[in-house]
Amino acid sequence: MDVVLSLLFTHPIGILSLFTIVFIIGMGVFLSAWMKRKMNDPEE
Repeated sequence: MDVVLSLLFTHPIGILSLFTIVFIIGMGVFLSAWMKRKMNDPEE
């Protein structure tokens, strides 16, 4: 497990993978909140 974490935080590919994972999770949270707000808007 130490090797995996070392690769994730020290190598450029690991940092890019970590950024991609965080970006996808953030995009999912943003889109779900945005869609929930749009579904509850009575004007549209």
